[in-house]
Amino acid sequence: MSSPGDVPPEILDRLRPICRGLPETYEEPAWIGVRWRIRARTFAHVYEPDIERFPVYAEHATDGEPPIVMTFRVPIEDLHGVVAGGFPFFRAPWGPNVAGVILGSHTDWTELAELITDSYCEMAPKFLVVRVALP
Repeated sequence: MSSPGDVPPEILDRLRPICRGLPETYEEPAWIGVRWRIRARTFAHVYEPDIERFPVYAEHATDGEPPIVMTFRVPIEDLHGVVAGGFPFFRAPWGPNVAGVILGSHTDWTELAELITDSYCEMAPKFLVVRVALP
């Protein structure tokens, strides 16, 4: 069993090229898991939640193991559309435009790359946003 916050290397290996491919980003350990930032603003955060401390994630546990969760920013006008379909997406309970996704074998990495890019564009200075090659 892993420790709360641990992220499997195969998930990090998929996320790193997406996040690091955006202008002037960096990766750092977060209070739990790993986050990617532009300046001092987080645009993607991946972690394994402690389902005893945050039972809302318990329904997504598999064989007693917590899910791997990534939170990100969504343009406020798009938030409902992202989370309306339910699993694997959900509305995070903090911030007016924060969504989350449960990662796993079902993950559409092309869609996720687009959402991460949109999140970056929400958080980055405009002069950097114009340098982003949208997928």
